[in-house]
Amino acid sequence: MSALPEAVRALAEADFASVAQRFQDAGFAVAQPASGVLTVKSTTPDPARASVLVSVGVHGDETGPIEMVAYLVEALSRTPDALAVDLMLCVGNIDAIRLGKRFVDADLNRMFRLERGSLAGTFEAGRADVLIAATRAFFDGSGPQRWHFDLHTAIRPSHYPMFAIVPELIEDTARTGLVDWLGEAGIGAVIMNPASAGTYSYFTCEHLGAAGSTVELGRVGTLGQNDLSQFADASKALDRLLRGQPAGEAKAAPHVFATAQSIMKLSDAFTMRVGRETWNFTPMKQGEVIASDGDTVYTVQRDEELVVFPNPDVRVGLRAGIMVVRIN
Repeated sequence: MSALPEAVRALAEADFASVAQRFQDAGFAVAQPASGVLTVKSTTPDPARASVLVSVGVHGDETGPIEMVAYLVEALSRTPDALAVDLMLCVGNIDAIRLGKRFVDADLNRMFRLERGSLAGTFEAGRADVLIAATRAFFDGSGPQRWHFDLHTAIRPSHYPMFAIVPELIEDTARTGLVDWLGEAGIGAVIMNPASAGTYSYFTCEHLGAAGSTVELGRVGTLGQNDLSQFADASKALDRLLRGQPAGEAKAAPHVFATAQSIMKLSDAFTMRVGRETWNFTPMKQGEVIASDGDTVYTVQRDEELVVFPNPDVRVGLRAGIMVVRIN
């Protein structure tokens, strides 16, 4: 990583030294409660002050958000008094980033749950425990305005290049505010998720009262070679939020989708009719077979459903895709 710009190299290696020092010198309470985690808090308790968790690198090969956040936080640390929120910065799977792989043993973004089954002994299960403890400590005692943006990039192309997954359980007012922010960030589609798949953002919503979202910002790319112009709206919206500035206008409100069904991989007999070249949000017609798993056959139930995250290679017991329908 030596050829990378210093700000990007530092964040990819979870080296917060320079950024942390600048915030500390400005009078903030700064801590690194775990490897890959930096917290910056006001020393004056204020229940109206928002608490914001920004996580990147939960999948080690999703590097675009690492670069985006590296430049944003580096710039913010140069004028540290502009930080208007309590901030937690999390670099999720540092070891996988170092290896240039999606994960070491198993998908970290399926580990934020109590029951992990056969995944319980994996490297990522231990990493999730560390992150859960640090996240609980960060939000402990925070005011009611809590945000979590878990920033990712998608493996496959998408008819909506920027889209987000939002847990349905978020309280109405907070959810509206979150969707508005996503529109400001250039997100074209929002999928409402009724149940946890073990993701980091669902965990913070369900257990810690955050308005959180898994945000897909374009495609997987090589660290240091991402086209950061595609993240311009998201970067601007996040910077605005961290600085406590008034919300900007969305270019267009995101289209909103409901989850019609989750496609679960029940056994090693699982096969998908959806090809590996299939784009996210590809429509399928009623009656079409999506996947089969022994006696279980998944078919399109409504006039039209769109497939998102099709992946037959997930482990048994995990979600291999979701089918969505547009509601707004």
